[in-house]
Amino acid sequence: MSLTAPSFEAATRRIDPFLMSVLKSRFEAIVREMALVVLRTSRSAVIKNARDFSCAILTYDHQLVSVEDALPIHVMSMDMATRPLNELFDDVAQGDIFINNCPYTGGTHHADLIMSMPVFYKGEPLFWVVALSHHADTGAPAPSTYLPFAGTIFEEGMHFPCVRLAQNYKERADILRIGTMRNRVPELWLGDVAAQSGAVRTAERRIIDLLDRYGRDTVVNFVEDWFDYGRRCAKAAIAALPAGTWEYTTTHDPVPGVADAGIPVHVKVTVDPQAGEITVDVRDNIDNVPGGLNLSANTCNGSCRTGVFNNLDETIPHNEGAKSQIKVLLRNGCAIGAPKYPVGTSVATTNVNDRLIIAVTAVFSRMGAPYGQAESGSHLPAGTGVISGFDPFKRGKGYVNQLFVAYGGGGANHGHDGWLTYCGPANGAMIQLDSVEIDESMYPIVIERRGVVADSQGLGEYEGAPGMGGVIYPLDHDMTILYAADGTANPPSGVLGGTAARPCHTHRIGSDGSVTVLPAFCEEVVIAAGTRIAFTACGGGGYGDPALRDPERVAATVNRGWLSRDLARSAYRVELAETAEPGVLAVDARATARLRG
Repeated sequence: MSLTAPSFEAATRRIDPFLMSVLKSRFEAIVREMALVVLRTSRSAVIKNARDFSCAILTYDHQLVSVEDALPIHVMSMDMATRPLNELFDDVAQGDIFINNCPYTGGTHHADLIMSMPVFYKGEPLFWVVALSHHADTGAPAPSTYLPFAGTIFEEGMHFPCVRLAQNYKERADILRIGTMRNRVPELWLGDVAAQSGAVRTAERRIIDLLDRYGRDTVVNFVEDWFDYGRRCAKAAIAALPAGTWEYTTTHDPVPGVADAGIPVHVKVTVDPQAGEITVDVRDNIDNVPGGLNLSANTCNGSCRTGVFNNLDETIPHNEGAKSQIKVLLRNGCAIGAPKYPVGTSVATTNVNDRLIIAVTAVFSRMGAPYGQAESGSHLPAGTGVISGFDPFKRGKGYVNQLFVAYGGGGANHGHDGWLTYCGPANGAMIQLDSVEIDESMYPIVIERRGVVADSQGLGEYEGAPGMGGVIYPLDHDMTILYAADGTANPPSGVLGGTAARPCHTHRIGSDGSVTVLPAFCEEVVIAAGTRIAFTACGGGGYGDPALRDPERVAATVNRGWLSRDLARSAYRVELAETAEPGVLAVDARATARLRG
């Protein structure tokens, strides 16, 4: 059935379109400079090496103007952390800086400290500048920021529920004392807070310079035009989709004592091309669970929109106008929704949240090719675990850090194989792999190996990315590691005929070479001196019938070392032959034709 294209409202331009392009780039440059300040001046490896942070500019009435190089989990819900500031404070002034890491006041989870600063121009508040960083420690009972077994916020680390950190550009020493007292690595925490402060102060100066140059009215009119443009782009992209309602369910692995049967994540997506709107309904899900796997309202809203944007044109600006065309329906007291105080949400940015983005991204495959994406590997296998201990080479000084040594691969979509360095949909390939040398120089550990695990991906006309694996061991001390490896029981599924990826696993290797299988979800597993921990993260699911995969792509994957020759023959029915170049295989066209019948 053909649909008549909707008649979107005519564009009303307030400023010259060429000036609009200039100002768009200027705002983007300000956000990039904020990011560089955080990257270059932070102290924690999770921020400065892995880039677990995001920066943004919003209007003073909390509409998203610009985000650049931000993590998907942070992009579409920044406003939820700033809106409470105007509700809780009636005296916001120039030079104020606020911090918020509490999911019950709009935060993501307690490890993400969200710093916000108002930008005043000639006495008028016009913008908020925001720098969000994932901190290495928050003073939780266990040395981690991910606590799947923490049933309430009283079992988590410190919460700053919209607290004024600075007045008239001067930080409050009492607030900083609270933060450092309840922290295992206080000097890192102070350094990371200072980096965020530097970022928002820099952004304030740059925006004031911009207003001085172009004038208040021109900049404000640009913002309105920019939102209109984002809205029109989103509507046009949605108008090209088929109309209808589709549903999809994926299931997070069982977590003993928290969710013994696992946590199903069910989504219903309705596409209205005529209105240029998409509605994501997640109300039909289980109530809050007694652990830290519940989503926050921030992560639930943001992730529903992220899953939709994964299926739209990538050139659509991620601003308030585009965001407004995606409606989210959630309910209070729901594990996939808004939490009911005081349930725990410390894992709200990863595991179940990853499954939510996966479900919203994958539900589009119900429309048939070329829509949707296969399921991807999730967050927090042991390769991205939080390690801690006492450094024997630094007089027993304590350390805490989240590693990003090896993580999950992306699911395939139509026309494309999965992304290798995906690290779960909440991060969408924006988190960087750690440098082995830097990790080993900062912490008393050895990364014995890490790399691609062949044959771990889902197969299909388009392949999921393989998982990554590795081995780590501590030097001359006992190291604690905490992780939450979803995908052990329910590995990522394929779509439209694609196959599932292989499960992830975690083992301890004794000094005598003995191997012990470790639980998928662990708090404070001790890797004693002389022992090692080995792990494999999940790859991504496949997209489409494996029998339709181009034999040349099969040969390329085998030559890359990601697929075995035997699996190429048995699963893809592709026969490969030796060539004159040692170690390089080519398609044997005749034998492949016989295998494929």
